Amino acid sequence: MDVTRLFDLLDNYQEKYADNKVVLAGKVNHQWVKYDIEAYRERVNAISYALMAKGVEPGHKVGVISTNRPEWNFFDMAIMQIGAVSVPIYPTISDNDYLHILNHAEIEYVFVDTPDLVKRIKPIVAKVPHFKGIICLDTVEDTILLNDFYAFGNSNPQPEALAARKAAIKPDDLATMIYTSGTTGLPKGVMLSHHNIVSQLHSLKDTPSPWSRIALSFLPLCHAYERVLVYLYHFLGFSIYYAENLGTIAENIKEVHPTMMTCVPRVLEKMYDKLYLAGKKQTGFKKRLYYWAFELAKHYKLDDNSAWYLLKHKLADKLIYIKWREAIGGNFDIVVSGGAAIQKHQAAFFNAIGMPVFEGYGLSETSPVIAVSARGKGNRVAGTVGPALPGVEIKITAENEIICKGPNVMLGYYKDPEQTAEVIDKDGWFHTGDTGRFTPEGLLIITGRLKHIFKTSFGKYINPFLIEEQFCKSPFIENMVVLGENQKFAAALIHPDMTYLKDFCKRHNIAFTDDASLLAHPEVKAIFNKELKKFNPLFAHHEQIKSFDLVSEEWSVDNGILTPTLKVKRNVIQQRYKDQIEKLFE
Repeated sequence: MDVTRLFDLLDNYQEKYADNKVVLAGKVNHQWVKYDIEAYRERVNAISYALMAKGVEPGHKVGVISTNRPEWNFFDMAIMQIGAVSVPIYPTISDNDYLHILNHAEIEYVFVDTPDLVKRIKPIVAKVPHFKGIICLDTVEDTILLNDFYAFGNSNPQPEALAARKAAIKPDDLATMIYTSGTTGLPKGVMLSHHNIVSQLHSLKDTPSPWSRIALSFLPLCHAYERVLVYLYHFLGFSIYYAENLGTIAENIKEVHPTMMTCVPRVLEKMYDKLYLAGKKQTGFKKRLYYWAFELAKHYKLDDNSAWYLLKHKLADKLIYIKWREAIGGNFDIVVSGGAAIQKHQAAFFNAIGMPVFEGYGLSETSPVIAVSARGKGNRVAGTVGPALPGVEIKITAENEIICKGPNVMLGYYKDPEQTAEVIDKDGWFHTGDTGRFTPEGLLIITGRLKHIFKTSFGKYINPFLIEEQFCKSPFIENMVVLGENQKFAAALIHPDMTYLKDFCKRHNIAFTDDASLLAHPEVKAIFNKELKKFNPLFAHHEQIKSFDLVSEEWSVDNGILTPTLKVKRNVIQQRYKDQIEKLFE
């Protein structure tokens, strides 16, 4: 089976992996509901028939607002195989962003998974003139129940018309539009063709081991990163289990024993911190042994460990690491980390205990992968995002910007030729806006963001990304933003890891009544001053943090401070904490 369009993945799965009893699985009332390829295709076709009967034509836009679940894939495939354009939308965006996307994309129908989301978007779609209807998984007034939509499609079957539509779709046709969350401005509609994404599947197919066959998915499917990996799982015949929510990841790993999953560094950091704190419950020799093994793992190398180290590692694995793997519940061949850099010692740690970490880099505009760790000696080094993906060409400009060219580069921004021309030059190079460099071995290192680099009043340039990356290695720091444009010095707003900080204070008898009293405590201020003294010497004098303030408010997607891929929106921070920031420079 030649996969050239995304919906070809279903025929490919049927042809090569029909014996697999689980293609997709999600929980309903805390029980796994599983779908084989036949059940999957039946639902996809029923939705396609219903959309066709409702008058959805090739090129029309249909939205999907849903958390990760098998139905997400049903909607996505059903939309694309009739030639319509699948437009996934984050469930957590603002009302203004919803209104912008629904209007800008001219969306006619939208699939929604919960009554709460229906309640939220109803007043918004009332302002969208071309909008026709909401299809929901649950019964909600003035919406179409998904089961009724299935029935409508099955009572209006058009197999010949569907086959004709599929046959007419070309690999270079528009398949989906992904609205980038962005850290500034309104979301832009990234137009990706079938070929853009399918080229990634062919380039990534050797990333998992041949024995790897079970995936756990929890990062948002509406983001290009997770979505393309889920298409890869389809391509390779995996069983895909969707975690119930972020809070059940650990439980779900124990239930399904995945061989592969994707994550962001913060998920791994939380696992790391949890394992570290678990050792505090040990006593005596057991505690010393626990932390000996913990420290040993932080110095693991993928290549060239000494014989003495390997002997110690073998002992630690028998005594400690095997228990950690059992506690985590995984049987991991690969964990792909993206969205930000993972700290080197944490990457080493997870590699040592049997959770091999591969790092990758890309953007929605590049479908998304530009570079990723690969198998083979020297292709996976902590602190790098690996070599260029096969078929993708990467260059570093004189300004240290990463640019790339290849079949993965988007068709452009929807209805925005001017912004498209700003990022794709006349020679077809896509300008990422990120800065980077290559190691002598050809592995890519991300060093920052062009737009985030600022100049102090003394004319000195500061790359906040590099400073934040180092400081966030502290277990006391969850997130941090470095500021100081046109100021005499650099300062920082710090959101502490409140769980770790509270546990530390309890263990050291530092009394507090609430978050405000905790962060105002002189001994807590002293902790963070000590962290400044620890990390500041890593930087030039003008880059060092001279003042800081602590913020107890959680920085999250829900309150608009983080993007859905957990990047800090610097413009939001600057507005939200304007008064605190001004005081930093007094």
